Amino acid sequence: MVDTLKAAAESSRLRILALLSRGDLTVSDLTEILGQSQPRVSRHLKLLLEAGLIGRYQEGSWAFFRLSDADSARDFVMGLVSGIRGADPQVERDLERLASVKRKRQDRAVEYFSVNAASWDHIRSLHVPDRAVEAAMLKLVGKRPFQSMLDLGTGTGRLLEI
Repeated sequence: MVDTLKAAAESSRLRILALLSRGDLTVSDLTEILGQSQPRVSRHLKLLLEAGLIGRYQEGSWAFFRLSDADSARDFVMGLVSGIRGADPQVERDLERLASVKRKRQDRAVEYFSVNAASWDHIRSLHVPDRAVEAAMLKLVGKRPFQSMLDLGTGTGRLLEI
């Protein structure tokens, strides 16, 4: 418990916890928001990970950090964070920068998909051949007859052609 309290007590780590209480972020996101160097932010994240207050996961080449999945750790962090919201001007500035980072991320995603929408099937096929995707889908469906299929993916609906 002492290590957990020590990890959360440092002001930069408390700011990180406040930010992660609003969603998953990368080291790059945190360096931009906090105005600190990547090595410094990474050191803070390492200490928070070791204390069990946050978790880490990979998405492609990106490492994302989030609050711990453990209820006790999450409850502890949310209790801390709720006590500083509105009371700390630095945390309030961080939350404004967080909103800006999220807007930029959304704008980049919209731009990427706008530019690549016409060739999305081709781009997808560069990662996994169409035949492999079709075979996996047919294996899932099996030989049972069906009348309808709904494609809820983020692609072009290409799988509906199988």
